[in-house]
Amino acid sequence: MRFGILGPLDIRTDDGTPIDPGGPRPRALLTLLLLDAGRTVSVERLTDGLYGAEPPAGAANALQSQISRLRRRLAPHAEIEATPAGYRLAVPAAGTTDAHQFEEHAVAGRAALTAGDHRQAAAVLRDALALWRGPALADLPDAHAERARLAQLRLAAVQDRIDADLALGGGPELVPELRALLSAHPLSERLYGQLMRALHADGRPAEALTVFEEARRTLADELGADPSAELSTLHLELLRGRRTEHRRSVPAQLTRFVGREPELGRIARALSEARLVTLTGPGGAGKTRLAIEAAQAQAGACFVELAPLTDGTRIPYAVLTALDVRDGFRAPASDGMDRLLTALEDRETLLVLDNCEHLVEAAAGLAARLLASCPGVRVLATSRESLGITGEAVLPVPPLPPEPAVRLFLDRARAVRPGFEGHARVADICAALDGLPLAIELAAARLRTLTPDELAERLDDRFRLLNRGDRSKAPRHRTLRAVVEWSWDLLDDEERELASRLTVFRGGAGLEAVEAVCATPYPEDLLASLVEKSFLEVSEGRYRMLETIRAFAAERCDRVRPLRDAHATYFRELTERAEPALRGGGQLPWMARLDAERENLDAALRHLVATAPEEALRLMAALSWFWRLRAPQGERVPLAHALLTALGDSPPPGLAEEYALCLMNTITGRGDDPGEPGRIARVAALMHSLDGPLRLPFTMVLWSLAGGPLYAVDDDLLTVQVGDRPWGRALLDLGLAYQAQFKGDPSASEAHFARSLAGFRTTGDRWGMANCLDPLGGFAGRRGEYARALELFDEGLEYVQELDAPEETSDLLRSRATVLLYRGDTEDVVTHFRRAADLARAAGAPDKVAAARRGLGDSARLSGNENHARVHYESALEACAANWFSVGETVLILIGLGRTAAAEGDLDQARDWFEQARTHALDAPDVLALAALAEALACVAPCPERAAELLGAAEGLRGASAEGDPDVVRTKKDVRRKMSPEAYDKAFERGRALRSAAVSER
Repeated sequence: MRFGILGPLDIRTDDGTPIDPGGPRPRALLTLLLLDAGRTVSVERLTDGLYGAEPPAGAANALQSQISRLRRRLAPHAEIEATPAGYRLAVPAAGTTDAHQFEEHAVAGRAALTAGDHRQAAAVLRDALALWRGPALADLPDAHAERARLAQLRLAAVQDRIDADLALGGGPELVPELRALLSAHPLSERLYGQLMRALHADGRPAEALTVFEEARRTLADELGADPSAELSTLHLELLRGRRTEHRRSVPAQLTRFVGREPELGRIARALSEARLVTLTGPGGAGKTRLAIEAAQAQAGACFVELAPLTDGTRIPYAVLTALDVRDGFRAPASDGMDRLLTALEDRETLLVLDNCEHLVEAAAGLAARLLASCPGVRVLATSRESLGITGEAVLPVPPLPPEPAVRLFLDRARAVRPGFEGHARVADICAALDGLPLAIELAAARLRTLTPDELAERLDDRFRLLNRGDRSKAPRHRTLRAVVEWSWDLLDDEERELASRLTVFRGGAGLEAVEAVCATPYPEDLLASLVEKSFLEVSEGRYRMLETIRAFAAERCDRVRPLRDAHATYFRELTERAEPALRGGGQLPWMARLDAERENLDAALRHLVATAPEEALRLMAALSWFWRLRAPQGERVPLAHALLTALGDSPPPGLAEEYALCLMNTITGRGDDPGEPGRIARVAALMHSLDGPLRLPFTMVLWSLAGGPLYAVDDDLLTVQVGDRPWGRALLDLGLAYQAQFKGDPSASEAHFARSLAGFRTTGDRWGMANCLDPLGGFAGRRGEYARALELFDEGLEYVQELDAPEETSDLLRSRATVLLYRGDTEDVVTHFRRAADLARAAGAPDKVAAARRGLGDSARLSGNENHARVHYESALEACAANWFSVGETVLILIGLGRTAAAEGDLDQARDWFEQARTHALDAPDVLALAALAEALACVAPCPERAAELLGAAEGLRGASAEGDPDVVRTKKDVRRKMSPEAYDKAFERGRALRSAAVSER
């Protein structure tokens, strides 16, 4: 949808159809929400905006009613979500409202104006101002502060547009507009100056001078102030009959400047605070182009190219040439430096010293002398390392972020392939090229002869592919290889040796890893030097190479296999150190450390699979619990298959447990792999053969997830396998709790969960505590103890959010939403279920996506919206996978469809859905599915006696009543109303005694 608030409120769908939000109050309410589109607006702010400082009694209820009416008006195009702090219009701010679009365009226009791209600035600012249809926030009369802010932004945008028009040669046509603006803003010196310039451009200098007198008089009368120095300087220039334009020796550019607007702003601010600013970064990062664009906005800038020089003593002469300083007929000064100091002694200028890295000491010396002797001189340098002068402001030029990188690629691609509208692979190409502007431009140029798919597939050999550049450039700047080679040649032998060894790392490395793997004692100084020379990036103690630099340096590494062996050994040992900590109080820092090393861990594992399968087996086993907590399900399946192929059909001696874990890592549960049942059977056989304590006790969890609840495992064997360690004992209690729950013994189950929770609290394991708090909250919720249930869920959510465990967070959000739904508190229910679905989808857990969608179906059905409920249930059914734990979920979805049909009065259809559910429930590994089915069948039973029997059967199967479930409560009330208390109790007890037989019979 599109929303307009720069004028009367205007709402339109994507196809332009207008929507009427209602009367003045709904319009004001929607305007308040639009001011913070996508963010929560507090109830207090909404109330103040609607009713002022003295709201009427019952304002909160009135606000809720207004929200409800507005929701109906906007549905289904936009949604207003309730949050704990207020309400949120669930639309993205960017591109949704004209006010946000205007502000974005105004910022872009100001950046283009600052960069000297006056034509682009004028076009963008005109687009921004065209969004205004009248006074802003016309439907929100009390929003004085926000209205004034937007009006000031509008005036600034108008003035920026006028500056751009003046720079493009405008003048006569601007005079009437400027006079009208001055009538409204008689104290704006900027407008006076613009009017003076417009009149001068129109050949009316006398009138321009009169405007200055008007400005001086008005400012004196109203403010008691004189005109600013800038306005006075303009007046003086007009008196002399000229408007000084500074001639800049800055190269003109043939292509559009794309994607560095924030950096331009940082450079401008740095130059206002420091007299020496150095742009550093790797070759190809765009330092030179950025410096040129920054210099375009500076009066008296002078560009000096140092790359062609090979002797630092020639730098002063290069600067003199760029300044156009000649000897004339006088004898020259004693040397170039003296002449340069004399030439710049009284001048104000910005010197751009480009490509200082190969003459860095000489460039630093020249800059230091100029800055000390010439107070009007500022220096903007580009170099792959800083000049190292006191007072220097160093601004690293990073690679382009993804969105600007794509924009740059598209811009350059359209130059060689007109009409090119983009491709799905463009973002991948830019990412593979590290966001380096030079590499992106070279890649885009190859679209003359290659498709985007062909280009992306050839980037493994990027130096051969990107070997054709601008012929007008110096050879060292013409191709990607030449640019990187220029940097490489500036390193000394020790730096080159360490740089080549560092290529073994993927995704960076810490100091400890560098020292151990590269066999370089005390590498701190060498690393610091490589960082200073833009060969490495460093952040929070991790050193990282851009992939382009890594590929170049890897070609020069002469000991690849020993380095990879050392790398794999280091990361296997690191993972084995981390594994026990992942199950205790230290799990957060260790999770963070393994997160940072994901790419290294994958590289080490792949190397070991190919070269040392038994070592690979140890590494994969140690990583398996980390993957369970962090990685999407199924992500490592291909690598696990490859390792099994390398190992053969039998586990290596002493590694049966690790081999079983490798088998488990191949099991997805999607039902699309015919070999999966056989591998599950092999896992069971291996696990039954282990008659001592497990080295990795989490193996039991993964075994259960792969093959189902461990019903067939002897309790004595499980006890032996977990051993005496507290984490294992807590895990055993967790397993026993689920066994009791699935058998319909809630009392024993809840006791085991509580004991398991106490055990995990002792170890400090957040995963374990959360996985106990979730079912304990479920027990409380089914009893109707909603507050207690929410308290348990919220504690669990704190733990899993600390762990950043998406699957467990999804589980707890879904459980919390279910209790809120049972309680009738529907405000956060939909948000919870949707968030749960998103997290489960990201984690690769389709059954949990299905469960969240079923929750949305339950919410819609209990709200009386059967059409939406059916859509959600059908979507949930599609998401279910064919594994053991999907059976119960499938039953619940089919029950939801049946209840929906029953709510619509179609009892035959409801019974058909329930019959399908019964077929699945009989195959479920627990009695809970049968209990849910019995409760559902009761609502379509042919007579009250049968309904009461089914309700009794459900309670008998589950082992407890479901007093918190509104469906069950409603059915019980309905049946009781049709029967005497004695008859109901008798039928109920009969069903309770029959249990599953009462449900299973046709």
